Amino acid sequence: MISILIDPDKASEKQIDALIGHPDFTNVDFIFVGGSLVTDGNMNNCIHIIKKRTKKPVVIFPGSPNQINKHADGILLLSLISGRNSDLLIGRHIESSHKLKNSNLEILSTGYVLLDGGRTTTVSYISNTTPIPQDKPGIAAATALAGCQLGHKLIYLDCGSGANNHASEKLIQSVKNEINVPLIVGGGIKTQFDAEKVFKAGADIVVVGNHLEKNPYFLSELVAAKYNS
Repeated sequence: MISILIDPDKASEKQIDALIGHPDFTNVDFIFVGGSLVTDGNMNNCIHIIKKRTKKPVVIFPGSPNQINKHADGILLLSLISGRNSDLLIGRHIESSHKLKNSNLEILSTGYVLLDGGRTTTVSYISNTTPIPQDKPGIAAATALAGCQLGHKLIYLDCGSGANNHASEKLIQSVKNEINVPLIVGGGIKTQFDAEKVFKAGADIVVVGNHLEKNPYFLSELVAAKYNS
């Protein structure tokens, strides 16, 4: 599957229209909305624009409890299991619990694993988290397995927005071999070849955001990769 990640702090209405109006947008399965900053930014307006233009499921990819929005369809309830920051393991979830209980959002418990993508990204800086090195696939696999054993329904491997590199095939395969839940992979995917490698290595959902902001036509390559894999 394919998910587009839209950052409400960056995406203009014109950019959203360009993506949703793209001929290959029909092949997109989900739209993730959110970012790593702690504000709600333009969240409400962004979701409103998307919902007016498409019936594709809109899922929040939250950077903070401020980004919870009742107008979305669901939320990735991220627990940063690769870090040792207790606030992002359980603290923010306690803050959000009653707000989520009173919403109609589908809550998708997600074990979030941050990987080294070759540069310091916003998520690693904001979360004060050291990413797992790409040459340590065993650590990534054991982390993902522990997330599943804790009850997470999804595992998300992320190199972060604007990463130089995507998750390696070996690392993805190592994780996929250990888990029995859907695997999401994002960050650093810039070409059709990148996307094909990630799909073939075991990703169930590939997420692209930053590169599509710069080049909406990349969506055609992403769709081609989906069907070539």
